[in-house]
Amino acid sequence: MRYQYIREHREEFSVKRMCQLLGVTRSGYYAWQAEKEGPRTLENRVLVEQIRVEYKISRQTYGSPRIWARLQDQGMSCGRHRVARLMRREGIRPPKRHRRYPVTTQRQPGVIPAPNRLNQDFSATMANSKWVSDFTYIDTAEGWMYLAIILDLFSRKVVGWAMSPQMNTALVETALQMALQTRQPDASLLHHSDQGSQYTSAAYQNSLAGMNIQTSMSRVGNCYDNAVAESFFGTLKAECATRQFPTHALARTTIFEYIEVWYNRQRLHSTLGYLSPVEFEQQHGH
Repeated sequence: MRYQYIREHREEFSVKRMCQLLGVTRSGYYAWQAEKEGPRTLENRVLVEQIRVEYKISRQTYGSPRIWARLQDQGMSCGRHRVARLMRREGIRPPKRHRRYPVTTQRQPGVIPAPNRLNQDFSATMANSKWVSDFTYIDTAEGWMYLAIILDLFSRKVVGWAMSPQMNTALVETALQMALQTRQPDASLLHHSDQGSQYTSAAYQNSLAGMNIQTSMSRVGNCYDNAVAESFFGTLKAECATRQFPTHALARTTIFEYIEVWYNRQRLHSTLGYLSPVEFEQQHGH
């Protein structure tokens, strides 16, 4: 009777959860179910188990498009919509984003910003030709932490980043210096940012001018002008900073690991043909 109940309600509830509540094992249920199922249902059961494996490997962050791409890499023949349907049925979904935020962009009176030379052209044919920069807030129980990043539009790799409790020029300058040291770009580089006082400061602009880097800035109130940086922060907050960190130190170490270990080297990027930024650069000889 318990197995029959699970079978009748499997479209409504997770099989795993029902087995736990009813005190039976999934292996026992599936062994009973195998006698009653057709080939398609058995294929779906195998597929769901592999979906769970890939979802766990993704740190429970992948939705159906990336799960489907991973299954294709594993040689499993299945449709993208089928994967999406099975994930909905089993309740396999990434966590919701944590929402609480301060205002970050503060313009400096009297400063003339650079023109918007990027003009929402987020394509790049080579590394170190276009960088976008921005910073965001990270919620902790000890107060806000701010994360500044430099992102290469060619590979979507985070090439420089820094964290600080202060939303100041030193924060963005540290991220820039990391990017300059690790990438050593030439004078053909275009650097794009918003019009915040940190980016229009003399110190930051002098660092760019000293490397003969051309500057570009978003228009006031237009988030689409820096959409790739905004998208990265959205991904970070959906997958890593999903809740308030208890301490600044934990926020630093968690975000370090997310950027350097997961995002840059392992996470599949849809814009890159479901390769990680590092894999994409290696494929293109960078």
